[in-house]
Amino acid sequence: MARFLLVFAVTALCLGCNDNLVKSEFQATKGGAWSKTDNILFSFTEIDTTQRHNMFITVRNDATYPYNNLFLIAELEYPSGETVKDTLEYEMALPDGTWLGKGYGSIKENKLWYKENIVFPSSGVYNLRVWHAMRKNGSVNGVESLKGVTDVGFEIEKSNE
Repeated sequence: MARFLLVFAVTALCLGCNDNLVKSEFQATKGGAWSKTDNILFSFTEIDTTQRHNMFITVRNDATYPYNNLFLIAELEYPSGETVKDTLEYEMALPDGTWLGKGYGSIKENKLWYKENIVFPSSGVYNLRVWHAMRKNGSVNGVESLKGVTDVGFEIEKSNE
């Protein structure tokens, strides 16, 4: 039995490694809910300015998340001060209610495409701000507290192209 567990652990470790991963960071929400006024800030430096990269926004949710989609606003600020703001929509569940994403148990992790084949043009500090933009149908005001979002993160990987 111990041999089986050792083989399982080594296999899981090898499969979990990603040679292309450059940066990864998560921030927990307060009490498993994401306030519409809480923009989550990630800062990063030391990015290869000659390599193409893929960027992802990663969201962990539990079964209390009440929607099948997620609207986000992401703002990437370059060292020069230039900013690029995007409004993004992601599918979080299938029409039958089955959660998308990976994970066992009640938490699902969704790795969501943000930027593909991006080149960071200069060295320095980059800032990524992310906040939710969820609205109830027919409502102008945003959802004050988005329940079920436990963590928000980002990943940068080397592109294979």
